[in-house]
Amino acid sequence: QVQLVESGGGLVQAGGSLRLSCAASGRALSTHAMGWFRQAPGKEREFVAAVNRVFGDTRYADSVKGRFTISRDNARNTMYLQMNSLKPEDTAVYYCAVAAVRGSHTPAAAAEYNYWGQGTQVTVSS
Repeated sequence: QVQLVESGGGLVQAGGSLRLSCAASGRALSTHAMGWFRQAPGKEREFVAAVNRVFGDTRYADSVKGRFTISRDNARNTMYLQMNSLKPEDTAVYYCAVAAVRGSHTPAAAAEYNYWGQGTQVTVSS
């Protein structure tokens, strides 16, 4: 089975930075896309960013583009999300996920991912 563990969340002031990590164990699924999603209380889960682990292509939600950077280390089955210029509206539980199928695509829909981590809380104070 695939296990995903997020880390790096915490409390930060507006304008600050955090780096999230997602480590995968078990089945490698090394050619499947990986992504970050977030969910705030009372809101639907929202796409944040994704990376194509075949070619390294990336995709970002408009709300985070230019502030967040997604990257991956395929050899270690680890994905990162560098978050800069954080805003209070970035406050949410952040989840990492692995896509259901392998390939060069970089999906943004949660339904296209079938392995999920437990989430890590990010809180940005104003």
